[in-house]
Amino acid sequence: MKSTVETLEPTKVRLTVEVPYEELESEMTKAYKDIAGQVSIPGFRKGHVPPRVIDRRFGRAAVIEQVVNEVLPGHYSDAVAQNELRPMSQPEVEVTEIPNTTGEPGGQLVFTAEVPVVPDFELPEFDENTVITVDTAEVTDEDVQKELDELRGRFATLKTITRKAKTGDFATIDMVATIDGEEVDSVSDVSYEIGSGNMLDGQDKALRGTKAGEEVEFTAKLKGGDHEGEEADIKITVKAMKMRELPEADDDFAQMVSEFDTMDELMEDLRKQAATSKTSQQALQARDNLVEHLLEKTEILLPESVIEHELSHRVSEDAKPKEKKEARAQIERDYRSELLSEAIAKKLDVQVSQQELIDYAIQMSQNFGMDINQLFSSSQQMASVVADLGRAKALIEALRVVKVQDADGNDVDLSAFLGEAAAEADEAPEGHAGEESDEAASAQ
Repeated sequence: MKSTVETLEPTKVRLTVEVPYEELESEMTKAYKDIAGQVSIPGFRKGHVPPRVIDRRFGRAAVIEQVVNEVLPGHYSDAVAQNELRPMSQPEVEVTEIPNTTGEPGGQLVFTAEVPVVPDFELPEFDENTVITVDTAEVTDEDVQKELDELRGRFATLKTITRKAKTGDFATIDMVATIDGEEVDSVSDVSYEIGSGNMLDGQDKALRGTKAGEEVEFTAKLKGGDHEGEEADIKITVKAMKMRELPEADDDFAQMVSEFDTMDELMEDLRKQAATSKTSQQALQARDNLVEHLLEKTEILLPESVIEHELSHRVSEDAKPKEKKEARAQIERDYRSELLSEAIAKKLDVQVSQQELIDYAIQMSQNFGMDINQLFSSSQQMASVVADLGRAKALIEALRVVKVQDADGNDVDLSAFLGEAAAEADEAPEGHAGEESDEAASAQ
């Protein structure tokens, strides 16, 4: 196979691939056997029809078409790898020449593929002299109180109220959505926390100040279903209104929710938990700040067609200019972060082990109730999982190289969150690094 690349634009190339007949012979033989096993021709047993008879009966072009459809994706992928291209979407493929359809077998397959790509870019240097700054991990009384409030919240009870609803109250509601007078969606007996903002825009505002038995109406864009993104008239019936009542924070509470006998002991343990949480946040912040630091020093050109395509999926056509601008900025950052992580993985020769794949699959299965086989249902799915793990692992390895300090200039030890070093992979259980760094992987 021979391939050449022509740059059409800074972010678009035309790949021309030539495959001589000799490289197609095995697939041609297989195609003839497949066809021979499917057709019935007088004088020949099924499966034993000679190629020359198939050519006369159906035309060699039909066989070649089957072969081209079979081999083209693989030769395209090989050509992409051969030329070290980074495609950003599916190519526009045109077959310009096929092997001989008559006479002696021979000739070649020639096709072109126009595809948006990311041009080569230079990865900035980073080493032990590169300083990444994160917030301090000092635990305040407010941090401990937050831990306590969250713990009390898990054991809270709901108490019916007659006053007007406010943020934090729980409403039991029926909801009906209509468009042009026609009902398009409805839900019944849904418990909704006012202020959570996890259903429809404008819903919190509509429910504040209501009581059980009242109805409210407003308009909002639907966030799911067949009419997602369409403006609908919303009618909510408030069936019940309740407030969350937290348990008293006393020794009895400490004994009920923990192994401790007193609140003082529980509060000390919550302080330790808050400290662990702060250090965990430092690890995530260090990763994000490292990416920002390197992106500021890197020019990564992105194909405009790819950005526009992704933008059309994230925001509606009638979205406000500010919303589109913010979405575009986030899309560009996501792509650049992904490409940067891939470049780091290549620079540091990051590899994903089979055990890390298994650990990841088990984790996803436990967290989301997924069938492990779904993660590896195809080679494309497998490649996607490997790429995700590789990018996450690359940032972990990069954090080992740089120096992380807090805002006060103190060195920050992230070893508890980075897991075993890659160089120790043969001695340590494979996948340990990925297991220790779930939070780093989750943002990829």
